[in-house]
Amino acid sequence: MCATVLHKETIMTTLFDPLALGPITLANRLIMAPMTRSRADNDGVPTDLMATYYAQRASAGLIISEAIYVSPGAKGYSRTPGLHSAAQVAGWRKVTDAVHAKGGRMFAQLFHTGRVAVPPLLPEGVQPVAPSAIAINGKNYTDFGPIDYVTPRALDIEEIPAIAAEFGAAARNAIEAGFDGVELHAASGYLVHQFLDASINHRTDAYGGSVVNRGRFALEAIDAIIGAVGAARTGIKISPRIKFNDVMDPDAEEVYPHLAHELSARGIAYLHGAQQGAYDVHGAIRPAFKGLYFAGAGVDQAKGAQMLASGAADAIVYGKLFISNPDLPRRFQAGLPLAADDPKTHYAKGPEGYSDYPEA
Repeated sequence: MCATVLHKETIMTTLFDPLALGPITLANRLIMAPMTRSRADNDGVPTDLMATYYAQRASAGLIISEAIYVSPGAKGYSRTPGLHSAAQVAGWRKVTDAVHAKGGRMFAQLFHTGRVAVPPLLPEGVQPVAPSAIAINGKNYTDFGPIDYVTPRALDIEEIPAIAAEFGAAARNAIEAGFDGVELHAASGYLVHQFLDASINHRTDAYGGSVVNRGRFALEAIDAIIGAVGAARTGIKISPRIKFNDVMDPDAEEVYPHLAHELSARGIAYLHGAQQGAYDVHGAIRPAFKGLYFAGAGVDQAKGAQMLASGAADAIVYGKLFISNPDLPRRFQAGLPLAADDPKTHYAKGPEGYSDYPEA
């Protein structure tokens, strides 16, 4: 008698497959990247134009909002949104309602800009803060014109837990505003990243020196968010060695696997890695993190499809392509031409280069 051998067909994951993300299900695995677009008002309140823009892109499996500052002292750029006042919560509710009405899902990305801030953008008498008193080289481009970065005030150790708590408060506001979850911005040289980077963090106390100490603030911030919204609605973004805001990350090979291990133990929803520097974040972090892994920065359709098929990522994060192609998932699936974005309008005012890109 001959034995019958059954060959099980291997089913590869594609960009268009659904994905369970905590308590919600994403319709596909194309994630819209968080991208500052500077269309909020001067008080950090989201505008009706922002609701239109995000709703146009609701076919993304998940929209991650532009970075949202967690407190008045956390603001770093002109016309960027916050999530610490009742007016800001109400403004974001209009945005999330518009996205949900189109069947979309949306997470709020929360950040504190730290030493990236400049005094004219902060409340009177408030100075930019950082783990250490080390300034960024260059200028911050604001509606007041280019402004030199200043030397930040090094945070006192007693202040740091209160800043971590601001992330928890903003996360609670995010859920009140209708977001489906929250992403901690631990990338791009902002405050959380500043603590992680040994070239920026020269502290000698419990928040500096060793890898464990430099990771402490990131984990306190993530714990505050988890305490507010639950681990299943919590994600995080990292971008080791990004060429931005004087980031160096000299010991990224030790820092980020440690962070991934600690985040895995907390059972958060996902880790979003942006490959924007010399460090192979996808290759190093995907094996070290036990939850869902979102891969982003510079990935095209073919590369994204290959990463999903090989198991190198669970979802792919697209940025500029979503700016100029509001219906990006349909264009990818149907093989339609892609429109190019206009960088001159990325941070402009009004609908031009923002909500006026047509669907195919």
